Amino acid sequence: MSDDEGGGSLYVLTAVLLTPAQFPGFLGDDFPAACALLGVAPDREGYGLVLGQDEDGARWTVVVDDVSLVAAAIASWDCGMEYDLSPDERTIVVSLAGWPVELSVAAPGIPAPHDPEQGADGTGRVPLAPPSAEAWGPVQRRLGADQIAREWADWRERVASDGGAAAAAHPGLARALEEALEYTRMPPPPGRVRSSFAGEGARTLRVDGPGWSLVARTGEAAFLLLDEEPGEVLMVPREGDIDVPDLLAALDRVAVRPA
Repeated sequence: MSDDEGGGSLYVLTAVLLTPAQFPGFLGDDFPAACALLGVAPDREGYGLVLGQDEDGARWTVVVDDVSLVAAAIASWDCGMEYDLSPDERTIVVSLAGWPVELSVAAPGIPAPHDPEQGADGTGRVPLAPPSAEAWGPVQRRLGADQIAREWADWRERVASDGGAAAAAHPGLARALEEALEYTRMPPPPGRVRSSFAGEGARTLRVDGPGWSLVARTGEAAFLLLDEEPGEVLMVPREGDIDVPDLLAALDRVAVRPA
């Protein structure tokens, strides 16, 4: 694709959706926060993030407003099909130096991936970079919840066998459930509660709050990750002061869903 802002061509490697219902958890607790991190307005139609390299091999993330085109490309790639993702130049919102995720691929025939000089994108900000895998904090906590949602069956078996015992007595559990319950009374910012199809009438829920992330499947289990418990995944008891199945059903009613 040609990038007028960058003054050259971009060799596209992959793409990511940024919509109220679908966005990488490392970008923020909700859609407006994710947009703010990238310096774009929280347009409810969302964006596509196109990641690639220029002729010199420099990493670029191009934000485009043609969400349908990017979604079609991602769906094709997921099915193992080729798709030439070439957004129209008029759809480019901003070009940002760097990549927000780690990529193991590179464009052939050009220099190895590297960040352009700071300020090359005209924003004055440091290039985007993947979150650290060595630390634990809100970003890693949300990434962990995203991973559980993607690999639900494996994590459900793993946590049920060795990770659920401490959840009932953890002080962070009651706080997180109360804040999640409040979302059902006063809806939070878009994307704070998301629901996606999980098959056989079930939904996968992703819910985030200050210091916690909840990932659950309606009619099944719920897991909690906390900032104060690095790397731990707690199984939420179904019985307690808050009825968890009812809470999940209520959260699903206020959640944003993919179009």
